[in-house]
Amino acid sequence: MSLAPVRAADTRRTDTPNAAMTTLASPTLGGTDNLSLWRVAMTAGQQGPPHIFDTEQIWTVLEGAVAVETRQGTVELHAGDTLAVPAGIERQVTAVQDTVALVAGDGTASVFVPGEDAPRGTPPWIV
Repeated sequence: MSLAPVRAADTRRTDTPNAAMTTLASPTLGGTDNLSLWRVAMTAGQQGPPHIFDTEQIWTVLEGAVAVETRQGTVELHAGDTLAVPAGIERQVTAVQDTVALVAGDGTASVFVPGEDAPRGTPPWIV
């Protein structure tokens, strides 16, 4: 891998019903062979579905606050807080306030939504 920046103009935005994900670096975007880094923007009240990733992720809240609900309980993260979420942990993320977070994880991570017959694969903002 060569040392090559990913320019702001080259980032990739994916809008979902729950958040806007902006890919900052990924195996297909560039800047890395195996890792992915993306920005999550959620408005207060937005909530992702309960889901499970097969690799760990690290969430850092830059602005606002989110609640991360797991079977182990709910963790609220505020600006400046970081949470490492182990692989295989079911979680649901809810924006308590308008929120901007950075998330890092494996660029080949696959997601599974409980109740669905098959994994959804690697989300487009991670690949």
